[in-house]
Amino acid sequence: MPIFRDQLNRDVNIPEILEKIVSIVPSQTELLFYMGLGGQVVGITKFCIHPHEKIKSVAKIGGTKQLNLELIKSLKPDLVIANKEENDRLQVEALVDICPVWISDVNNIQSALEAIHEIGDITGKKKEAGSLCTQISHLFEKFPLPNLKLTVAYFIWRKPYMVAGTGTYINSLLKLCGLNNVFNIDRYPEVTPDDLININPDVVLLSSEPYPFKQKHIDEFQKLLPNSKVIWVDGEMFSWYGSRLLYVPEYLSDLVSILNYGLAP
Repeated sequence: MPIFRDQLNRDVNIPEILEKIVSIVPSQTELLFYMGLGGQVVGITKFCIHPHEKIKSVAKIGGTKQLNLELIKSLKPDLVIANKEENDRLQVEALVDICPVWISDVNNIQSALEAIHEIGDITGKKKEAGSLCTQISHLFEKFPLPNLKLTVAYFIWRKPYMVAGTGTYINSLLKLCGLNNVFNIDRYPEVTPDDLININPDVVLLSSEPYPFKQKHIDEFQKLLPNSKVIWVDGEMFSWYGSRLLYVPEYLSDLVSILNYGLAP
């Protein structure tokens, strides 16, 4: 049985032939289908919504942090693909007793590309993964690095308010857009309206996930910060790091154009 090393530097014994794969990370589920492994995917989370038509018949094994371990065990998977940030550590450790578990740890574009390469390697799709990474790299090379020099707060949750801080994949994309995160705090800190008013960012981004911010929330933040530009953004573009990366450069380029209009110095 071949031994592979995951992104946490763990040795993982993975069978040469994978007949049953469980993915507990939405973006990595989409990646598996993109690389032609849909027939081997036997279990996914309820948040794995892409590709929409193809995942309908796949067993749903709970949420990313609330897995049904007994159901996963009953599926008898050859491999579980997890993520350090998106999955609960104790549940992932319990899965290790069931079958091999490969864990990604993605916090920027480079580590996202490495994850794609490595998932391709462990699943026998090395060529497909390499081709995908080449496409993504070429698209990002076309993405013009902006010079916005604007401050930003990126919200992922409401009640309590939570933002994406430093050390996150989301923050790496904000930096790529020339946006400076006003919350220089690691991971996903809770913040208050007073915190936001005192810092007074140039831009507030409200993500579509995990909290589904709507127009009424844009209005709410605009009243709180009348001088800030408040924009709803597609959370998948900022936090899905598999084959969805094919669409990210163009999306970020459009966002930069919106922010640049009337805001950039």
